[in-house]
Amino acid sequence: MENNIKNKVVVITGASSGLGEAAAKHLAELGATVVLGARRFNKIEKLAKDIQEVGGKSLAISVDVTNLEQVKKMVDTAVQQFGRVDVIINNAGIMPLSPMDRINVAEWNTMIDVNIKGVLNGIAAVLPYMKEQKSGQIINTSSVAGHKIFNGSAVYSATKYAVRALTEGLRMEVKQYNIRTTIVCPGAVKTELLEHITEADIQQANKDYVGEVGISPDSFARVVAFAISQPEDVDINEIIFRPTAQEL
Repeated sequence: MENNIKNKVVVITGASSGLGEAAAKHLAELGATVVLGARRFNKIEKLAKDIQEVGGKSLAISVDVTNLEQVKKMVDTAVQQFGRVDVIINNAGIMPLSPMDRINVAEWNTMIDVNIKGVLNGIAAVLPYMKEQKSGQIINTSSVAGHKIFNGSAVYSATKYAVRALTEGLRMEVKQYNIRTTIVCPGAVKTELLEHITEADIQQANKDYVGEVGISPDSFARVVAFAISQPEDVDINEIIFRPTAQEL
């Protein structure tokens, strides 16, 4: 697996915890240079130092993915420091689940900004470089909720369906530039996402379920590494993975 990961420059958003943190550690272990983006700079700074202390290459950059200029600056800095950008993992996301009749409009808008616009900003930032290189891979984190709706997930699922649609459209458009695109759809994984839920009953129900069947973020890291590690003429377009025990 290491052969097509080693020395690649991989930008990861939402790298301060959960899926992004696990992916950063795993890819660094496999020889990638990882550029860590998140709002919580203290966390990614520590992660970058931890990676460097064991011989890995990493750089931490404070970024709010809803701000296009900040995302562009992160990618520009990665290219200035390391000469190129080979992969972006648009992983930053939030999941404040709630039934629509509770009218949490502010949460709906924030999900749209982070989960959809954040992905678009990542695409916009890397695409000029990847077109010029005639190579690259754009990995977007969707969800099983991007395939199925469950109680309280309507707006969240809508954002994750959108990620899938955007990524498939992108796939069709970038073939001439030799760019690969991958959608990763995790099931129940134990992360901080559940802390975003402000409705107490919905939060408890999801914590109970994920606590029972949920798996480690390392599962996401291995899936991402698999997609990146394929030969350049192999494009893994979508991966859905769940805990073995997950029914939904």
